[in-house]
Amino acid sequence: MTPKTTPSQEAKTSFSMDDFAKALEEHDYQFQKGRVVRGKVFNYESNGAYVDINGKSLAFVPIQEVASNQDIDLSEVLPLDEELDFLIIREQDADGQVTLSRRQLLIKQAWNEIAEMQDNNQSVQVNVVGINKGGVTVDLRGVRGFIPRSHLVERENLQELIGQKLTATFLEVNAESNKLVLSQRLAQRSANLSQLEVGQLIEGKVVSIKPYGVFVEMDGSTGLLHIKQVSQKFIESLSSLFAVGQPLKAMIIDIDEGKGRISLSTRVLENHPGEMVENMAEVMASAEARSQRAAKKLLGRE
Repeated sequence: MTPKTTPSQEAKTSFSMDDFAKALEEHDYQFQKGRVVRGKVFNYESNGAYVDINGKSLAFVPIQEVASNQDIDLSEVLPLDEELDFLIIREQDADGQVTLSRRQLLIKQAWNEIAEMQDNNQSVQVNVVGINKGGVTVDLRGVRGFIPRSHLVERENLQELIGQKLTATFLEVNAESNKLVLSQRLAQRSANLSQLEVGQLIEGKVVSIKPYGVFVEMDGSTGLLHIKQVSQKFIESLSSLFAVGQPLKAMIIDIDEGKGRISLSTRVLENHPGEMVENMAEVMASAEARSQRAAKKLLGRE
């Protein structure tokens, strides 16, 4: 048997349902916070602009939510009667008005584009907008980023970098923590690597000698001549053959772009085992001719 309801219970049930229906009617769920809506700019006020989004009333974009740069002309950023996308940052008030942001939407889209560029290992152009003790602050599509001093090519006169465009690559991208860290040095190294190829003869100078090999600098990049790639003959001590600052020709035998490593060899230039030890000057003097032969062998063309 269905229990009977008292008049007071019926009144409460009726009120509750009516109230719920009224709430649904008054609240348009297509205008929830966080959603993207398309609207047409209707008119301007001193503190923002009104936008028609086909709601119960015109939506409003505060001046600080128009663009990242506050010193703007509204008519240039939000032309009248032009349809644009906006992000809802505050749901409708008692008058049915929704608050919008163009700035936050553009930043959100910029972060998505930046993440995609990072995935594709792209280098980007950034504008230097400020400096601090640790490096420089930059702007990338409205997102504020940072290049540490250790990742700048010019590390001393940072003030001179303000207003300049730098080519950089990504070190860290985190939209949630609003953290964007880039490197100019890695971008330059990547650009230099793209101009090199296996089988190419390079000319550089010795910048460091280690027990396991010799580091050679060439046009902004540094390659490693491993001790086993110096000669076909066993070498006991590299310091007895090379000196820091010494000019040297060598062939590129491997490039690891992911790790930024260039492997060099003078061993492939020898006409007989030990020639680099016995007569390095002769190997260097005729390196161009020797490299053509070595390149064919290295690339399997003979």
